[in-house]
Amino acid sequence: MRSLFQKKWSVVIIAVFCSILWGSAFPVLKVSYEELKMAPNDVMAKIVFAGARFFVAGLIVLLVIIVKNWKRILVTKRQFFILILLGIIQTSLQYFFFYNGLANVSGMQGAILSSAGTFFTVILAHYFYRSDRMSWRKTIGLLAGFMGIIIANWGQELKLSFQLDGEGYMILSGLTAAIATIMAKELATGIHPVAITGWQLTLGGGIMLVIGLPFLDEGAITFTPFGWGLFIYSALLSSTAFTLWYSLLKFNNAGELSMYKFLVPVSGAVMSAMFIPGESLNLFIYFAIALVAVGIIVVNYHGKRQRGV
Repeated sequence: MRSLFQKKWSVVIIAVFCSILWGSAFPVLKVSYEELKMAPNDVMAKIVFAGARFFVAGLIVLLVIIVKNWKRILVTKRQFFILILLGIIQTSLQYFFFYNGLANVSGMQGAILSSAGTFFTVILAHYFYRSDRMSWRKTIGLLAGFMGIIIANWGQELKLSFQLDGEGYMILSGLTAAIATIMAKELATGIHPVAITGWQLTLGGGIMLVIGLPFLDEGAITFTPFGWGLFIYSALLSSTAFTLWYSLLKFNNAGELSMYKFLVPVSGAVMSAMFIPGESLNLFIYFAIALVAVGIIVVNYHGKRQRGV
């Protein structure tokens, strides 16, 4: 198994597969909202649906760990408190913004807006790590990425419009994810990366269920056979993608792997155009995707001299 995650061809295939899985979440969620008859402004329905998804996904990840090496899920009281904190920020808060924001933007917009998290991480890392300071290369990459986000949302209409619970929530979701990434790196030392994922998904999802279920209106979520299929797929895509990704991170350079994440907004936008009625790719979306992809690649590219470090 170890050699599988080290072979160049398998690393590329698995990294691309994970990025496509994450990209598929955008059309799947948009279609789920329609299929389950969730009102766009029903915040509690989104909280419960997201909580159930990530609670199930987290349990799947923890079950995989138990089967492979059950000792990896064991944590101290201090570590468990940190995992609760991560669950609140990285799952509960991030996906509160994500699920409610995505309900008020198109799938293509959501896919491109979500890439803001990558750029916010670079900015925050400048202030936390001396070895990861800003440079002209990173600045150019950030400008390209944020320009792509602007074009995706406002280029086609040629006018500036901004909805806090739409574009605003999607950007806040990216910012929250960036903060959680720094927190996990700083605080969750000594915990296996896959265990961090399993615990924070389970705890964060559980918190969302505790908050949302008491206030959920009757009939706010109407499950159908197709709706159950979408729900199960969304839970499996999270558990599968995160488990595979952290397995890759264990044996490969994080900077090189992160470049594959430019495929997330690309695949998300393309699949949204394929599966969401009324959405189609246009020149502005193509240009935005290109800018975001270039931005992520430039920000994460390390020359040959750095790769060996």
